[in-house]
Amino acid sequence: MSSITRQALKSFENAPNPRFKQVMQSLVRHLHAFADEVELTEEEWWEGIRFLTDTGHMCDGFIRQEFILLSDTLGLSMLVDEINHRQVANGTETTVFGPFYIDGMPDRAFGENMAFTPGDATLIHGRVLDTHGQPVADVVLDVWQTASNGMYSGQDVDQPTGNLRGRYRTDANGNFAIRTILPVCYPVPTDGPVGRMLDAAQRLAWRPGHVHFVLERPGYTRLVTHLFTEGDPYLGSDAVFGVKQSLQVVYEDRAEQDELSAQVGMPLPFKRAYYEFVLESE
Repeated sequence: MSSITRQALKSFENAPNPRFKQVMQSLVRHLHAFADEVELTEEEWWEGIRFLTDTGHMCDGFIRQEFILLSDTLGLSMLVDEINHRQVANGTETTVFGPFYIDGMPDRAFGENMAFTPGDATLIHGRVLDTHGQPVADVVLDVWQTASNGMYSGQDVDQPTGNLRGRYRTDANGNFAIRTILPVCYPVPTDGPVGRMLDAAQRLAWRPGHVHFVLERPGYTRLVTHLFTEGDPYLGSDAVFGVKQSLQVVYEDRAEQDELSAQVGMPLPFKRAYYEFVLESE
């Protein structure tokens, strides 16, 4: 260990918060070890500074969060997710939150349509259960996805406010129903420093089609997850490493109404997927 590394570590010795001290000293050790291992040049150090500065400039504080995208594409987001969500029961698996969430989206009724732009009419329905298989009522499902052009509302100024976003609730039997359009695969934004990194590595920027979910109810652990489209060509090369087998769903072609689709007013023909989320107790 170099004398500079020892001095930098010592500078945190008197930190009153033990967790802050642990994190910062570990960060210093790993950063210094990285620089030493690759024999970092001054030019490379400057390029790293420029890269991080450009990353900050791409963040707008509302919908574009380039640092989250950087974390996602380096696999760090999924690693943090794995560390913090070690399941002790049979709860639904988690995955990345993503950089395009918008808080405060509209509350929507059972089966209400959240799509105001064209696409293949789709019904996503199912139940929310606890780990004993019992239905959980009054669970909030905060849902969002891209439009058929692969962009999220907020990211795409031409989309109506709240397009393909909404907050649904389960009924007394744990049932939920969401009218939407079929999710599509799309590339993560490549017009910033993360895009330059992916290009330099000759990595694909694409994510498989998916719908984001955050499920919350008092007494249960908050669940952040996706539902991925089974058979999507990018399931094996997701740019943010977020795909899990248990989160893949099949969208069936439906040419006739059933009781549920008629109740929520699905146009014919439509796609339909069913999924059961399982929440773990706090």
